[in-house]
Amino acid sequence: MLARVHTFSIDGLEPRPVVVEVDVRPGLPSFTIVGLGDLAVRESRERVRAALGNQGFELPGRRITVNLAPASLPKGGPGFDLAIAVGLLAASGQAPGVDLAGVAVVGELSLGGIVRPGRGALVVAEGARAAGLGAIVVPREQRDEAGLVPGVAVRAVGTLREAVRALGQPGRDDRTPDAGLPAAPPDGPDLEDVRGQALARRGLEVAAAGGLSLLLVGPPGTGKTMLARRLPGLLPAMRTAEALEVTRIHSVCGLHDGAGLVAERPFRAPHHGTSAAGLVGGGTVGRPGEITLAHRGVLFLDEFPEFRRDALEALRQPLEDARVVLVRQGRTRTFPSRTLLVAAANPCPCGHHGSSRCRCGRQDLERYRRKLSGPLLDRIDVHVACPRPSAAEIAGAPAESTAAVRERVAGARAFAAERRRSTGPRRLEADLAGPAAERLERAYLGETLSARGRARVLRIGRTIADLAVSDRITGDHLDEALFLRQHVARDDDEAVAA
Repeated sequence: MLARVHTFSIDGLEPRPVVVEVDVRPGLPSFTIVGLGDLAVRESRERVRAALGNQGFELPGRRITVNLAPASLPKGGPGFDLAIAVGLLAASGQAPGVDLAGVAVVGELSLGGIVRPGRGALVVAEGARAAGLGAIVVPREQRDEAGLVPGVAVRAVGTLREAVRALGQPGRDDRTPDAGLPAAPPDGPDLEDVRGQALARRGLEVAAAGGLSLLLVGPPGTGKTMLARRLPGLLPAMRTAEALEVTRIHSVCGLHDGAGLVAERPFRAPHHGTSAAGLVGGGTVGRPGEITLAHRGVLFLDEFPEFRRDALEALRQPLEDARVVLVRQGRTRTFPSRTLLVAAANPCPCGHHGSSRCRCGRQDLERYRRKLSGPLLDRIDVHVACPRPSAAEIAGAPAESTAAVRERVAGARAFAAERRRSTGPRRLEADLAGPAAERLERAYLGETLSARGRARVLRIGRTIADLAVSDRITGDHLDEALFLRQHVARDDDEAVAA
């Protein structure tokens, strides 16, 4: 007897329909799984065998063949266990009341028949809706996650026997009303905890308002990490569509707890030993990297020059295109990477350049500087120095709070959105006032800016004008933009010349 069960395989961030075909016929007892599955899929035989017995069912003493179609699609993970078990029960006549038409089944089985949560319940539910399926059977812990997709009934189960009963209840829907609405993000670290660093705080505000990347350079212990960790709190709350994107990524990567939408913007801070595949994605199966896990949030790279050269150079295309395109095993996968990059570096190998504690020579400085390529630095918008704060600054009154700065950032973004609606798409040069245009021309002719750097200065200047609620980019706005763009580069030149 033959039974067919609908399920899905996750390919990158996309769901791929899979039909589990279970055939039970007379012959020598055997249990074979075909269809290009990995080791975890092949091991499903033992999990399903034990789960059936511990749930009061029997494994037929016949020839059992399980095919995961299409056979050309690679499949991985234990998420096919429940579909295989249900198909086996239907094909052997042990579940006569189940209705497998129009229902997707996903979940891992323990040896005792408990249905365990896996990754990608949200993506699978989206795939079920796209395939025209009306319901999905998922582990109980992932009920709210699968329920984020409208138009698909969710049947949450805890055991194999519960799954069989759920497949015999066509009108069942276990979704909780409004469970998917994003909650208010929890309060994070406050910007008022950072003492001194007025220039770095301004750079952080400009980066948050314009969605710009940021490089912080300064001695150890001056607050670079503190500043970076407070950047997500300056960003506006995520819209529902953005929260859905973040939840989808975290679900596929196994970082979601199975509840509703993710409300807090991601903050990822990988170790400097991370490989290129770990940073931008890749590996044998093409998994998302840290820059995708930080989508709609912040990617913080501390000890920036200590990262592997190939890993840093791999950031070039994602920084430009806000996406990662990978080709693995003849398949192309595209991952989003609309991320705010914050990089932190020391001014020299020992970190104390300019003080009596520094023992770095000219060659040490040049070797350290060469760790970061010019094309990569040119793609980072704002460059800010973080000097050692004075004793008076540390003992002084707290500066502005995160809430105060976030209000200005939200106002600047709202002003920019209204400006674009009223003027339509146009070149940023059209917003330059006369003195600002002349100042930018002199900076470019002086060969201190590349063509890309010139465009970056315009973006920074436009953001500063938005913070000032100005339709035009004035000379003062452009001067500040040039200062934020070139400040660290000047300091580096002086350091090498010292």
